[in-house]
Amino acid sequence: MTDLAIRAEQVTRTYKYRTIKRELKVVEALAGVDLQVKRGELFGLLGPNGAGKTTLIKILTTLLAPSSGRAWVEGLDVVRDYQKIRPLINMVAGGENTGYGLLTVRENLWMFAQFYGLDSKTTRVRTDELLKMLNISDQANTKVSHLSTGMRQKMNFARGFITDPQIVFLDEPTLGLDVSAARDVRRYIKEWTTRTGKTTLLTTHYMAEADELCDRIAIINKGRIIACDTPNALKRQLQSESVFELRVAGAEPAAYSAQIGKVAGVQKVTTALHDGYTDVNLILNQETAIGPIVSTLSGEGASILNLSKREPTLEDVFVMLVGRGLAEDTNESPS
Repeated sequence: MTDLAIRAEQVTRTYKYRTIKRELKVVEALAGVDLQVKRGELFGLLGPNGAGKTTLIKILTTLLAPSSGRAWVEGLDVVRDYQKIRPLINMVAGGENTGYGLLTVRENLWMFAQFYGLDSKTTRVRTDELLKMLNISDQANTKVSHLSTGMRQKMNFARGFITDPQIVFLDEPTLGLDVSAARDVRRYIKEWTTRTGKTTLLTTHYMAEADELCDRIAIINKGRIIACDTPNALKRQLQSESVFELRVAGAEPAAYSAQIGKVAGVQKVTTALHDGYTDVNLILNQETAIGPIVSTLSGEGASILNLSKREPTLEDVFVMLVGRGLAEDTNESPS
């Protein structure tokens, strides 16, 4: 298995804590994860909040030991060989406040490069390349405290690549970025992985981002990997189903979503409430179910503003497997 950059076998992780009443509670963040990431892959890890994504990344980056099972990064054991692994990897977490405000962008990147023992010439060349690729060359001599949130995140992103790691772990790298900045980051991720032949492990809450970037995607839920394949192969799992979108007004989602779920032929139903209307997404085993669904909505006092059929998306697959979409997550759990 020398072509594997990352391998995990039956990795578990449990957390123990005491309640206010001093009762001992055990939380299983990972419940026997098996995972293989090939060298040179841009690999996606998707899951709802609390699914275990962050815990798994902490284990793979040697920040946390597994409760049981084993994991290897570049053939090195994450527990026994952590000192050998750390120079080979780097990590970027979106939204994290990294850097020293009194230092400029260039000075911050130089400092982080020194932590890894890079020489000055290599550091200067890589810094210039990264700033240019991310369209922030004009901010190179600006103090970090004077940067906008988006610019600080771009600098943080550059920090993750300044060492040219064998594997880079990107945890929500475009979180909070505007459209243009997120596009710059995505372009660089794809270009770097393709150009260097090195490995990227990406977590994201943006399904379109995962679909656009990733060679393969693993979906994790309740501490277990429940699916792993290419984005197209995952979407083909729904080829036998029909996907419909309805936009309705005039009734609360709770008033009709449960009723729709009882209609024969309905496999999954999710709703998204907007100002003045609700989007209803349906995955149907039988297209004939659309008639009873419309009748149910009318019976609950809802007006149909729009009805359309579309091709399955990665979001649809996620909803089918997990039971809800990533857009429904609001707060990240400790795992």
